[in-house]
Amino acid sequence: MPALVEYAPAKVNLTLRVGSRRDDGYHDIESLVVFAQARDRVSLITGEPLSLSLRGPAAEAMGGVDDNLVLKAVDALSAEINGLALGRFELIKDLPVAAGLGGGSADAAAALRLLARANNLPLDDQRLYAAARATGADVPVCLHPRPRVMRGLGDILSEPLQLPALQAVLVHPGVPVSTKDVFATFDALVEARSLPPSTDIPQSPDGLLAYLQTRGNDLEVAAISLQPVIERVLMTLRELPGCSLARMSGSGAACFGLFDPGTAAGAARAVKAKQPHWWVCATALGSG
Repeated sequence: MPALVEYAPAKVNLTLRVGSRRDDGYHDIESLVVFAQARDRVSLITGEPLSLSLRGPAAEAMGGVDDNLVLKAVDALSAEINGLALGRFELIKDLPVAAGLGGGSADAAAALRLLARANNLPLDDQRLYAAARATGADVPVCLHPRPRVMRGLGDILSEPLQLPALQAVLVHPGVPVSTKDVFATFDALVEARSLPPSTDIPQSPDGLLAYLQTRGNDLEVAAISLQPVIERVLMTLRELPGCSLARMSGSGAACFGLFDPGTAAGAARAVKAKQPHWWVCATALGSG
């Protein structure tokens, strides 16, 4: 059987507001999310026993496959649908691991889309969303990778937004950041807060940039306190010609810089020349 293929684009949190810790230990969030052209590749060959193989430059950093979100997503959808046709999955991992780019969640969402195709399920089947929610907080927004606002625990999604394409440089300095530790540090540093809904998000390039400059990533200070190299990444991006905004994505340690048209590729080369061990990628942000 020929392989079915889906791509898993990096998720970038242009903004991230974090509410107070809830009684269940989690936090409500509000985040404007877009997707990059930088991506992983997930394939499925049906008619074979369920398995997962890992390849690609970042595969070794993933460790084993037993706790991989792809297989967790398969188990979650199998619990929703009896007799689900499965097969052999292959993940080509290009995105850095545990970077704040939602790579694992995007991989899991791609696996769910592959299973939908293999089993003739419509992509709006609510059982896909149930499996996505059961797999991880970021998986629902990655199921249909379009710009959206995500709220709650990541399970409340706006309709897709029509945003201008943004030219960006993604940088990951190669250090791990524990999401659990970042939120614990956030709780120790920040007083309780509520999350009033954001106003309408501008659709023009200048309006969107002005909007982003008034809203940051609430976890940035906490993540920098745990991994100070994140601040060096941000300063490196901000000093480059054409950079209009630099910010951490998600819970770190990946950062993005937004650049004037035609300047992102040169900026990426400059960062890589200065820091050859960092993961650097010039890309467009918008829909995956």
